[in-house]
Amino acid sequence: MLIDRTIFGRVREKLAGEPRVIVLYGPRQSGKTFLLTKLVENEKRRVLFLRGESLPVQEIFSQPIFETINSFVGNAEVLVIDEAQKIDNIGQSLKLLFDTRPLPILVSGSASFDLANKLAEPMTGRATFFTLYPLSLTEAPAPFPNPGIKTRLDDYLRFGMYPRVHTLTAQAEKEEYLLEVIDTYLHNDLLTFREIRKPKKILDLLALLAHQIGSEACLDELARNLFLDWQTVEKYLDVLEKMFVIINLRGLSRNLRKEISKTSKYYFYDVGVRNAIIRNFNPLSLRNDVGGLFENFCILERMKFLANQRKFANFYFWRTYDQKEIDLIEERDGKLRAFEFKYGPVKISKATQREFLETYPGSEFEVVTPENLLTFVS
Repeated sequence: MLIDRTIFGRVREKLAGEPRVIVLYGPRQSGKTFLLTKLVENEKRRVLFLRGESLPVQEIFSQPIFETINSFVGNAEVLVIDEAQKIDNIGQSLKLLFDTRPLPILVSGSASFDLANKLAEPMTGRATFFTLYPLSLTEAPAPFPNPGIKTRLDDYLRFGMYPRVHTLTAQAEKEEYLLEVIDTYLHNDLLTFREIRKPKKILDLLALLAHQIGSEACLDELARNLFLDWQTVEKYLDVLEKMFVIINLRGLSRNLRKEISKTSKYYFYDVGVRNAIIRNFNPLSLRNDVGGLFENFCILERMKFLANQRKFANFYFWRTYDQKEIDLIEERDGKLRAFEFKYGPVKISKATQREFLETYPGSEFEVVTPENLLTFVS
């Protein structure tokens, strides 16, 4: 099944323009390799497509020697390197090649921790960065006949938005695939990080976070439950963010002394992965975590929507010491937009809404439900 990705046209436009280094970040299994292949499928220029896992490729590009790299690239007019974060010194090597022989370069990586460190400084002024998330709501292929968003949400909140999930029809196949993502890809990626000495502990950490989506995370509490020190937990959380497994939201604090800003909430890049971590794919009618799942899903859908449109924003949650709370605050173009996510018929606190709007004049407030979700992300 061919699934159109929103950022395809934007990346292709960059590829066709002045030579640049185009960096495509994103979680494993989000479709980066397929997108790279489609981008150069009808390319009239000579393309060299390399994989970062290849030992010969690693050997050549890990040593920034122009003559060696240039000889390897040969007469290629477009260079593509998939999973480039696996190559030591890749940033220095690409900088040397690009500065001496400017040509369009496409690189992808599923662990921004490595790739960002290796590319960010060497590629300053030379690179354009894109993030390929799992499918957005507007990219997901709707079944025929279309049962409507509320029915589709039951599937999305259980199995998530990875492209492969949407090519499978049987529930057992979807569950098996997501468990494979956890047990194989995630575990293997963790082993590549020198900072991770106990992969089992980091999987236990993910399970703790999975059970408290939508709630503030306390480092000390997480550390006690894992029998680790809080510095180690903090390091593990950072690695999980850089691996595109979780996203950290900080509290917004600008105008009120009673605003809480030093705590974090963690959400998953994909709720299907979250459910696989806790081995729970039950229908929504049998779950007690639907509110948290819907909140996680909506926050990521908003991030996908803005990223796909190349609109840049900062994201926070808002809470005060007297328990007034708003799920998501979006700061964009000098304006604050507040969003509260409600899957069911739950009343919204007018006092919370009023205090936020009074504290931040000119801001907006919106309640997002399954009924208006498509408007929220399109």
